[in-house]
Parts: sequence; C-alpha cells; structure tokens
Amino acid sequence: MKPISFAFNQISDNIFTGGLEILSLRVIYKIMEVLIADEYGFCFGVERAVEMVEEALAEGDTVRTLGPLIHNDQEMGRLATHGVSTINAPVQIQRGETAVIRAHGVTPQVEAELREKASKVVDATCPFVTKVQKLASRAAAQDRHVVVVGNPDHPEMIGVFGYAPKHSFIVRDVAEVAALPRLKNPLVVSQTTIKLQNFYDVAEAVKAKADGETQVVNTICSATRDRQDAARSLAGEVDAFYIIGGRHSSNSRKLLAVCQEQCEKSFLIETEDEINVEDLRGARKVGLTAGASTPNWLIEKIGKRLEEIGIGLDNEMAVT
Repeated sequence: MKPISFAFNQISDNIFTGGLEILSLRVIYKIMEVLIADEYGFCFGVERAVEMVEEALAEGDTVRTLGPLIHNDQEMGRLATHGVSTINAPVQIQRGETAVIRAHGVTPQVEAELREKASKVVDATCPFVTKVQKLASRAAAQDRHVVVVGNPDHPEMIGVFGYAPKHSFIVRDVAEVAALPRLKNPLVVSQTTIKLQNFYDVAEAVKAKADGETQVVNTICSATRDRQDAARSLAGEVDAFYIIGGRHSSNSRKLLAVCQEQCEKSFLIETEDEINVEDLRGARKVGLTAGASTPNWLIEKIGKRLEEIGIGLDNEMAVT
C-alpha cells in the first residue's frame, strides 16, 4: 500500500511561509493518513470498453449501449454528457446507430438481433468473459454439463448461460450444489468477479456429483483477485476503509466483504457525499480502494475529500 499521491501534492501546494506552517501540515498526516491499496480501479476489460465507446464517439457515431456499459453510474453519467445513451433491448436500436455490447457480454441470440438492427456493432465484452463463454459453448458441444459459480441474475451470467442453455447450471455457493442432478463430465467455471474460495469450495462439491471426470477452470479475472488480495493486505492495518464502487457492482461488493473480514469500519460508497465525518473520528490510518468499474477521476475526488476531512478533524483537535 502507499500514501495517496495527491495528498502529498496538496501539502506542497499549501506550504506558504515559515517552518511552523510546514510542521503543522506534517502533523496532519501523522494524525490521519490515507493509504491506497496497491491495486484498485479500472480493470483492463472496463478500460477497454470505455476506450472503444470513446473511439466510436470520435468517429461521429450515435452510440447506444445495451444496458449500462459498466456498473458505475458516475462514469455512465460522464459518458452521457458526450452523447452516449442506454437501451434496454435490441428492438430499441435503429439503423444509423452504433450498438455497443457492454463489458458483461450478451447471449448469442441478443448479439444476432443487434447486428440485424444496428448499422454497426461494437463488441466491448471483456476478454475474460469471452473466455468463459467459449469454454461453456465447447463443453456443451461435447454433451457435457457446465456448472457456473455466480449470481444467476447478473448480466454476465445471463450471457454465459446463453452459450450452453441446455447443459448449464448456475449456482451461488456449495449449498446450491446439493440440488443439482448427477453431472456428466462437468466443466466448472465461474463468474469473473466472485471470491476465489467460494469457487474452489463449489468445485469440490461438484466432484461429488460427477459421473466421469470433472474439469475445473478458474475463470476469475486476475484483476479481481489482485484487488481483493491488495485490499485484504491493507485492511488489517487501517482503522477505517472506503471502497469506491457501485452498489450494484459485484466486484465492489466482494471488495467490501473482503475488507470487513479485518476492518469493521469498512464502507462501500459511490461519491464523496456519502462519507460520514463521525466514522473517521479517532482514525489514524484510513484505507482506500476501488472496484474495477471505478474511474480514476472519481477516486481522486474522494481521496481529496478524505484529506479535507483529516485537516478539519486536526483543526478541531488543535482548538480543543
């Protein structure tokens, strides 16, 4: 982990004259230090999807995404100011418009509908998700069962299921494996954003249900694992922890759960307005991380707000 970089920039900007001013600002950071996890924010797939949309806009396209491009309302709001709009079904796209398949992917049937109706289709499906789709499709073609560990209501899982609808089962955890029938040479894969231990626990439970060999392929995104490991490493060292991400973002909620294992005062927030100053009284070290759909501009904004709060609390202590 590392002290948040823009905090130090702020310190240098506020040094006017005299050693006393410099000393007081240094004391601020001894009272409340903001530490950012080693891995945080946009993953490769999300950054790629945003760049693909921005490229389409630069070409003058009328861009419409099928569902939110990524699970972050603030970034979607920024894109909306540049003309990006969201549709809920392929029937809403028109000729002359560019349809964007979001990072979570879609079923083959939905993609075919988009290509039939739109003038252009930009496939921004995350490559990690594409890998799961291909594995499921291949196993189904071999007449094998596919067990996908994840949330059946998540758009990524809906899309993956569409690649092997007659062979797939989506389970959240070990408890749901018990309800499955006997499985023929099953393939076990996962939603790209789930917790690693849950995946391995389910995989072991599936083996007991299998007739034939069980193939286990860990398809959890490396960025998800890296962010969770970095957050876990930092959580034991801080008094409060803020995870920046959408409440409907699976990977952000998983980050919150990881942080809560070691830091009781862990909070999932979407904007700086959600920070409660009372939660930071007495805190000497504050951790900060962000989900894979959280843009850097938002992380910087919240980091600066935490700095302001730290300075304010220090001033209160100085007065008392």
